[in-house]
Amino acid sequence: MSRVNFEQLLEAGAHFGHMRRKWNPAMAPYIFMERNGIHIIDLHKTVELVDDAANGLKQIVKSNRRILFVATKKQAKQVVSELATSVGMPYVTERWPGGMLTNFPTIRKAVKKMSTIDKMATDGTFAQLSKREKLQITRQRAKLEKNLGSIADLNRLPSALFVVDVMKEHIAVAEAKRLGIPVFAIVDTNSDPNDVDFVIPANDDASKSIELILGALCAAIREGLDERKVEKADEDASEAPVRDEFDGEAPIKRERKRERVGVKKAIIAKNDDEALNASVASNFVKEEE
Repeated sequence: MSRVNFEQLLEAGAHFGHMRRKWNPAMAPYIFMERNGIHIIDLHKTVELVDDAANGLKQIVKSNRRILFVATKKQAKQVVSELATSVGMPYVTERWPGGMLTNFPTIRKAVKKMSTIDKMATDGTFAQLSKREKLQITRQRAKLEKNLGSIADLNRLPSALFVVDVMKEHIAVAEAKRLGIPVFAIVDTNSDPNDVDFVIPANDDASKSIELILGALCAAIREGLDERKVEKADEDASEAPVRDEFDGEAPIKRERKRERVGVKKAIIAKNDDEALNASVASNFVKEEE
């Protein structure tokens, strides 16, 4: 079953492209027709490609990797931040910091700076600063939080990028392409799909269109996370060591106890065998008589 259907996309206005004079010829395979000088996107292809992208994202998170969501345009900011947060994924909805992927260690230093400032506020260092210094540091902390707060827990490069409007986020797409990071994106008729690994042709200016498609993708991500938890629980159960009655004892004491019990079991087994043999012999004698 498809994660989104034709009627839902049509109602959300996902079929509206840009004016013909702004189109990118590379988007021709995804365009259904032209009406009143505006290109209409083929929503049947959109339905198929949303499913492909959803399956791809699901497999990424299932293998315990992370996806970075990027959308700095006004129509997408709130939707992306809410849905990305709901599945525990990092996101960028303010200005894309140049070199965020290609110069990742520097970005991590800036993120660590926030932690340093927070530590200053708790260990008493703040109290020793002048009023002006406190104000400067507080402003710096607020700026870092605004630009990098949503990626504070991103300790390594993401395994994939999800982008809304590849034209506006062309720097992010270029950095991902340079590093070989796959790009998933909502691509409108004025954009170039050649730099995108998983193209979702749709209106990237309508908040309803973005919310519908992103909601379907995040549902797939949630499924992948749940399956990952189940698999991890099964792995932990299969790898759990077998415990016996002597676990928790000191190593030497534990081994000696095991030896004594082993000897006792051997004696009991021997006595049982002798008793069994005696019983068999007795029965045999009775039969002979």
